[in-house]
Amino acid sequence: MTTIMTTHSQDSPIDELDLARNARGNADAFGELYRRHVTRVYRYHMAHTGNVKDAEDLTSQTFMAALEGIRSFRGSGPFAAWILGIAARKKAMFFRGIRPEVPIETAHHISNPNLATDRLANQRLRLDSIIRALKQISPERADAIALCFFSELTYAEVGRVLKKSEAAAKMLVTRGLQDLRERTSLAFEVEL
Repeated sequence: MTTIMTTHSQDSPIDELDLARNARGNADAFGELYRRHVTRVYRYHMAHTGNVKDAEDLTSQTFMAALEGIRSFRGSGPFAAWILGIAARKKAMFFRGIRPEVPIETAHHISNPNLATDRLANQRLRLDSIIRALKQISPERADAIALCFFSELTYAEVGRVLKKSEAAAKMLVTRGLQDLRERTSLAFEVEL
């Protein structure tokens, strides 16, 4: 029986490579990969569909495709980038021929019972402003921002998903944030 590591998304690529190799014949190993990445995949789909049912369906389809294609994961990059590459293809198939309206506010729940009501209201207003601005920037920049901030991928992983270099991914995020700054009255303090 294979031992499964229980640490999460900060694992080294070798840990995930071992898990992926074990997942080819071990449901528990695939289950651990699922637990590590389901939130980021769901947030990615939610950011694009704005619909819980569609995001759940696409997340399921993403992991079913990953299970069927787990043998194709070679470990040349992080598992997160591989699974979000599958998610991007599922999203593209879903929207083929459809021009989506993307209500991103549901992709990242902001309610926190520990926040004071005025802080929560202020946070909601800021998020609404960001959502409107994201709809006004290029889809590629919006996708890079969603992958980086909603799915919590590194620039290298965003680049793998978008089939671009790490530098190009960083540039897309940087320019996307610049576009957002121009379209909102918010002062973004994002470390790159």
